[in-house]
Amino acid sequence: MKRREFIAGLGSAVAWPVVARAQQDGRVRRIGYLSGGSADDPLQRTLVTAFVQGLQQLGWTGGRNERIEER
Repeated sequence: MKRREFIAGLGSAVAWPVVARAQQDGRVRRIGYLSGGSADDPLQRTLVTAFVQGLQQLGWTGGRNERIEER
């Protein structure tokens, strides 16, 4: 690897956290949920509902400061 490429990569790696923080104005956290079952499964719905209620007890509100993406 050439020295200039290394220095450029190192500089961008150091600056990346500053750039990433500047882009989070609304600070909406994305929570991913992967499931092997179907979306209509009552057990899966119960688990997700309990998880959302737990987040609400901790002060997280859907759409305002957190968003859950189910797959």
